[in-house]
Amino acid sequence: MSRRLISSGSKFESVAGYSRAVVDGDWVHVSGTTGFNYQTMTIEDDLQAQAHQAFRNIADALAQAGASLDEVVRVRYYMSDPSAFEAAGPVFGQYLGKSRPAATAIVCTLIDPRMKIEIEVTARKGSAAA
Repeated sequence: MSRRLISSGSKFESVAGYSRAVVDGDWVHVSGTTGFNYQTMTIEDDLQAQAHQAFRNIADALAQAGASLDEVVRVRYYMSDPSAFEAAGPVFGQYLGKSRPAATAIVCTLIDPRMKIEIEVTARKGSAAA
């Protein structure tokens, strides 16, 4: 099986030497994804807006890999504020309510102080919940 790299075109990827996603067989590993709009390289201040944008970015990477959010089997949320989970939870459910992946939430400092959330997923093509 061959490995395929997917890029969003973000300058972060070329500077830090990583891919938005890596497809390895049926597995799709999407890097930690923030709420930056990669076309405009802007980020909104609102946590929920950042979470929505992060999921749009993730969905785009998964689509390029031939997968979807319904095939996510693992998700990790990285948040800069422990109280953020309550506000972001409904957004998570909106995008992952069907796949209901194994999940972990981690409170940590993120690279850019404008970032309030970063989301990392692993999907397996063909594994959508019935």
